[in-house]
Amino acid sequence: MSEQGVLRVRTYDDVRRSGDIELMSPALERLRALGEERDSPLRTLFDRETPLFVARAPGRLDVMGGIADYSGSLVLQLPLACATTAIVQAKREPAIELASLRAGGVDRLRMPLAMLHGELRDPSRLAAWFAERPHERWGAYVVGVVHALLVRDARTGARDEGGFRLLVESNVPEGKGVSSSAALEVACLAAIAARYEVSLDGEALATMAQWAENHVAGAPCGIMDQMTSACGRRDRLLRLRCQPDRVEGHVAIPPGFRFYGVDSGIRHAVTGADYGTVRTAAFMGYRIIADIMGFAVAREGARARVDDPRWCGYLANITPDEVSARFESALPERMSGEEFLARYGDTTDSVTRVRADAMYPVRRATVHPIHENARVGRFATLLGALSDGDDAAAREMGALMHASHESYGACGLGSEGTDRLVALAREAGAARGVYGAKITGGGSGGTVAVLGRADAEPVVREIAARYERETGRRAELFVRSGPGAVELGVMRLRSDER
Repeated sequence: MSEQGVLRVRTYDDVRRSGDIELMSPALERLRALGEERDSPLRTLFDRETPLFVARAPGRLDVMGGIADYSGSLVLQLPLACATTAIVQAKREPAIELASLRAGGVDRLRMPLAMLHGELRDPSRLAAWFAERPHERWGAYVVGVVHALLVRDARTGARDEGGFRLLVESNVPEGKGVSSSAALEVACLAAIAARYEVSLDGEALATMAQWAENHVAGAPCGIMDQMTSACGRRDRLLRLRCQPDRVEGHVAIPPGFRFYGVDSGIRHAVTGADYGTVRTAAFMGYRIIADIMGFAVAREGARARVDDPRWCGYLANITPDEVSARFESALPERMSGEEFLARYGDTTDSVTRVRADAMYPVRRATVHPIHENARVGRFATLLGALSDGDDAAAREMGALMHASHESYGACGLGSEGTDRLVALAREAGAARGVYGAKITGGGSGGTVAVLGRADAEPVVREIAARYERETGRRAELFVRSGPGAVELGVMRLRSDER
C-alpha cells in the first residue's frame, strides 16, 4: 500500500512474491474450473487473450460506533477475512456484462453503456429501473458504482468507450450485519477502475461506493462500511471519524486480545424500528436542536441547510453533558412525521425523507450517537494503552460495549437473538476471557461483536453452540481478519498466467 493510500494495480509476480497470492487463489481456481466446465454458461464469459483485473474487498466487524456514523461519530471497524472477489475484462463493445456466482446458480445482467449515459443517467431513474426488476436488484450495487465512475464523476478521466465483462463471487454472508453490500461495491469498483486505468485512493473508492448504495441501491447507509472495506488493514481496527470520512489511523489489536463476531441467525427483526426510521429520527432531532439554538435554516433542494458554527452539522460533536443539560428534555420521545414537517419543514439528510404517516423515536435516536461517540472515544483510548493482562481496562471496554448494546435496544434496533448472545457472553465473563459484547451495524438482528482474550475462542464457540441449541438458529463465527482493497491492490493477470 502506498503512503497516499492509492489503489495499486499489481502484477501476478508481485502478488506471488508478497505472499498475497493465497488471497487471490480462490479466484484463480474458479477461473480454471470455469474453463473446464463444458456445460457452464460462464465457460466463455472471458476470452483467452485479454488481461483480467482481479480485486478483493472484505466484509467488516463493527466493533464500536455502528449507527452513529451518519451523525459524525468516531468508529472502530475490523476488516474480516471473508471477502468478495470481482474479476473484470475489457471488451470493445460499449456494454457491461455482469455475472454473479451464487449457491443457487448464476445471476446475469447485461446493459448497454448508452443506457447509463442516456435514459438512466439520472440516478433516481436508474434506482427505479432496478426497483421494478426484483430478480436483478443485486445488479444495482454493481451498476451503481459503474454510474459513479463513468457517468457521475467526470473527474475520474475514464476515456475508453468500450465496456467490460465482470464475474463476482463472495463468501461474505448476506444479511448477517458484516456488510456484504460494501464488499461487493468496493471490489467491483476497484476492478472496474483498473480496467479503465482510473487512479482512485481509498477515500474515493469508499465514497463512490457509498453513493451507489445510497442513490441507486436505495440503502441509507453511512460511510463506515465502505471505508473499512476499502481502507481497512489486516488485524487492525480502522479508526475513522465520520466527518465525513477522516481516517485517524489503524489501531493494532494488542497481543493477548481478540475481537470475535457471532451471527445471531436473524436477518431482520419484524418488531421495533428499522435502521432507516432511526436514522431519520436522529436527523429530526438535530433539526430540532438547531431550532433551539437559533441557527439559520434555508432550503437546499429537497432538504434543509443549517448554518451551524458550533457543531458543523454533526450530532456527535455535541457532548453528553450538553445534551443532558440543555436538549434532551426538549426532544419528543416520539413524534409523527406529519407534526415534524409542519413545524420544521425537513431535515439536513440527503438520503432519507421524513414520512408524514410514520412515527419516529426522536429522543432516543438523537441521544444515541452523542453518547456513542463518547463511548467510542473512551474505548479507543483504552485500546491504545491496553497490554496483555490488563484486566481492569479490558473490563471497562467490555462495559462500554454493553452500554452501546443497550442504547441500540432503546432506539428500537435490538432483537431477542442478539440480546441472548450478549447475555451469554456476559454470563461467561472476564473470568473465562470474555469481556464484552454488543450488537453491530444496522441492528435488528445480525452479528454480535465480542471482545475477549486471544485464547478465548473455545469459549466463544461454546457460546455460539449453546445459542444454537437454545434457538435452533445457526450461529456462524467470524474469527479472522483480512486486508482492505487498497492494502491488497488489484491484480492484473495475463493470459499465460491463468
